[in-house]
Amino acid sequence: MAEHYSASEIGDNANGQEDQSGKIRASHLLVKHKGSRRPSSWREAEITRTKEEAMSIILQHEAHIRSGTTSLGDLAVSESDCSSARKMGDLGFFGRGDMQKEFEEAAFALKPGEVSHVVETASGLHLIERLVTCVI
Repeated sequence: MAEHYSASEIGDNANGQEDQSGKIRASHLLVKHKGSRRPSSWREAEITRTKEEAMSIILQHEAHIRSGTTSLGDLAVSESDCSSARKMGDLGFFGRGDMQKEFEEAAFALKPGEVSHVVETASGLHLIERLVTCVI
């Protein structure tokens, strides 16, 4: 059974390698805006915030995560516009070509346990955490 842990829980066993299939596992927090590809979410039937308002919101989320007051997964549960929120933002395993280019490039550039800065895609604004995966 695979479980994910933050890098601080794993320590030096965390490495930046993909699994044998070339896939990684990541979670994210998505803040959509009215210019997003689908400006609706599980939380709101119609998203009316501007891109600037969305940026302000996600930068506040990033500050809380980086200060250690919350984790990306915990914040995703209540604040993410993606349906993955119910899984703490966990997107599962994915390989190259499975996600939007900007998202994929940012996710693959992260080391396990790292959180990206804001990443913009057609879906909206994301914070991405590359998950540490180990088999126990």
